Amino acid sequence: MRRITGATRLAGVIGQPVAHSLSPLIHNAWLEAAGIDAVYVALPATPDRFGALIEAGRDGVFLGLNITLPFKEIALRLADRVDAAAEAAGAANLLLFTPDNAAVARNTDGLGLLSALAAQAPGLSLPRARVCVLGAGGAARGAVAALLAAHAGEVRIVNRSAERAQALAALFGARARAIGWGAWGEALADVDLIVNATSLGLDGAPELDLPLELAPGDAVVMDMVYRPLRTGLLQGAAARGLATVDGLAMLIGQAGPSFQAMLGCAPPGPEVIDVRALCLEALEAAA
Repeated sequence: MRRITGATRLAGVIGQPVAHSLSPLIHNAWLEAAGIDAVYVALPATPDRFGALIEAGRDGVFLGLNITLPFKEIALRLADRVDAAAEAAGAANLLLFTPDNAAVARNTDGLGLLSALAAQAPGLSLPRARVCVLGAGGAARGAVAALLAAHAGEVRIVNRSAERAQALAALFGARARAIGWGAWGEALADVDLIVNATSLGLDGAPELDLPLELAPGDAVVMDMVYRPLRTGLLQGAAARGLATVDGLAMLIGQAGPSFQAMLGCAPPGPEVIDVRALCLEALEAAA
């Protein structure tokens, strides 16, 4: 039985809603397997109370806090220092707290995306790749930043709001360009990778209806959504024989660097504790 002591350190994830988050399951499994005296909790918040949790972190209550919707951009604004990944993404998914009471913003979502691609689509080569990113919000911005940093040749940004797609493309220069929603022939022609960074396909949301027959037969399709794990987009891609990458791989991929940043050590590997298997059990139980 795991014991909570007077020396137990505290970390967590802030969001609204946050009760559905798998991050506590992942991080606590790693903490227990590593024998680290710390716990990781889910912290629901409202916009007017979010700042109070950050102040508690500055005062030493938390080792660090992962940040999820809708607070990633607010966290970036409240931080005292910002790393390059968070600045490029325009959002923070991690706040670390230093001995001098500073909040440091980081973003490990890009690392999570790249980790997921490496794990589930090892044949994909990102340098000079042609990528189609669906969406123009914070998740899409982080994806574009990570993909260009990994030397993708071109990122095509497709969003229902053409203005938002154009604004996002303008942030990244010549290798990013906006394409109108519905111009699928242009968006998907000769593409190497398709990334859904929208909420379409999420439980309760409309499905993403994408004409995958316009994409090459060796394209990779990634969906950041992990509830459900096999979205309609991924099912359609698999039916066509395309390689697929799921959102759970990205979630676990971003959690590892967050754990290391907060605890100062890498999380135990899958040979010690298989957190993906634990997450799959939890998703199945909740279905």
